Amino acid sequence: MYQLFIANKLYSSWSLRPWLLLKTLQIPFIETLVPFGAGDRQPQFLRFSPTGKVPCLQAGTQTVWDSLAIIEYLAERHPGVWPADEAARTWARCAAAEMHSGFNALRQQCGMHCGLIIERYTLDEALQRDLNRIAALWQDGLSRFGGPFLAGDQFSAVDAFFAPVAIRVRAYQLPLPSAEAAYAERLLALPALQQWLNEALAEPWTEESHETEIRATGRVVRDLRAN
Repeated sequence: MYQLFIANKLYSSWSLRPWLLLKTLQIPFIETLVPFGAGDRQPQFLRFSPTGKVPCLQAGTQTVWDSLAIIEYLAERHPGVWPADEAARTWARCAAAEMHSGFNALRQQCGMHCGLIIERYTLDEALQRDLNRIAALWQDGLSRFGGPFLAGDQFSAVDAFFAPVAIRVRAYQLPLPSAEAAYAERLLALPALQQWLNEALAEPWTEESHETEIRATGRVVRDLRAN
């Protein structure tokens, strides 16, 4: 049985990616959530992760760290992680790798928060470039492979990699063309992603540095955690 170590569902976009893939493909695993703590959190994460970061997958005697490495490890053992069609699989791997290493303005200016709807104060050139590239990438995949997912008619790892973007689109009310906005809504409607969001809203802890940083980006329109 796999054991997947993750951090707060409210904030941890990297944790979401392999978790969502495992859940959607119905691959059994044990979830172990270690919340972000005050100050330096690396020592507690070093107990299970060689980098002191999440996600981290334990598979028997194997330790697999980094979200993309986890995805590839799973792909060697389970069907459906990547598309069966070679062209779709190649495209999906490229798009996931681009997400893994790029879109720095989006990451820095729009930290993931599952519980807030925010009206941003600014939308600068760097962030707009990232949004333009995401829209172009999503449009390319949807049109090339026919949808409703990025690489065809089945959810795969590339969709898991962009799921945190869909959460950011909703949270910060980020502008996308209609077809790409509809794709983000399809991701948000996935049963497994709905489970993640509901569990994120029910978490009994918050991390103040995340809250402060994210709230500084704009006016909070709604806190979904409020009763």
